[in-house]
Amino acid sequence: MRKVVKSVSLLVIALMVILSAACSNDGGSEPANADSDQTYNFKLAHITPPSHMWHKAAEKFAEELDERSDGRMQMEIYPSSQLGTEADMVEQISAGSVDFGFITAAYMSSRSPSFAAWFTPYAFKDLKEANEARDSEIAKKILGTLDEQGMVGLDYFFAGQRVMLSKDKKIEKPADMDGLKLRVTPSPPMQDFYTSLGASTEGLPLPEVYSAVQTGVIDGMDMDLDATITNKYFEVVKYGAVTNHMVWPAVAIVNKNTFEGMPESDQKIIQEAISAAAEYAALTRAGQEEEFKQTLKDEGMEIYEIDSSLFDPYKKQFDEKYGKKDPLIQEFIDTFRD
Repeated sequence: MRKVVKSVSLLVIALMVILSAACSNDGGSEPANADSDQTYNFKLAHITPPSHMWHKAAEKFAEELDERSDGRMQMEIYPSSQLGTEADMVEQISAGSVDFGFITAAYMSSRSPSFAAWFTPYAFKDLKEANEARDSEIAKKILGTLDEQGMVGLDYFFAGQRVMLSKDKKIEKPADMDGLKLRVTPSPPMQDFYTSLGASTEGLPLPEVYSAVQTGVIDGMDMDLDATITNKYFEVVKYGAVTNHMVWPAVAIVNKNTFEGMPESDQKIIQEAISAAAEYAALTRAGQEEEFKQTLKDEGMEIYEIDSSLFDPYKKQFDEKYGKKDPLIQEFIDTFRD
């Protein structure tokens, strides 16, 4: 009799284990951590001063996280390269000592060449069009190239389009670039574009640019209107050709282990918060274009536009060179080039 009772008991236990396993694997059931109560204190780093759009976007991201998580997600922001160069920041994010970063696509292209696609000359007519491209399949594929580097690419943040600033010589056509020495972000696609126009490029650190123009070490620079104002370059340059020849995105990245170690519900909060901040940054900055032009005119600069068709031969030259470098760059060109 005891053997029978024991056998029945074992059978009941076995059935309970099987039923429990079946319930845990039921696709319709909620995961145990669906409603996470975990708290986070994140760190985010970037290179721009607090007055720049990227910092304002970082603040917006922090606000969105706080609100969407009911206060469980808090963010410390380190602007103005407080944690070092972009190379330093990326290493810190990869190692996990910093959680998030807004890193320029120019720098990221040195780690993953496909980010150079964003510097395709005249790919977008304005920031709103570039912002719409954030959600394209090719834009997401480029973000996906970071997976093997201990990071997750989340989104893109735009800070205006590139313009050409010069101290003494007014640039009205490509030929006017010949012989000029310009500060250009040390990114091969950007430098190659200017070299094809006949200019020589200098990859000076941003803090040295003001004095370099002032003392005649360089003749001007590639810049965006936002940074022209925040860094007061209007004090040392006279001319601003609003060419809008390239967009200027930062890549929002997060430590892979940090992100993938979170419950899916918390990952979703981060993705939605970063998307809201990116949308805010692009649309706010797009709405400031005329205001920034007027501010620079009021400061004494001559602000004007150049017909983009004058650059058609240089667009073709860029496309032919960089499309061969990476299939994702070619796909980007095929997707957005008129």
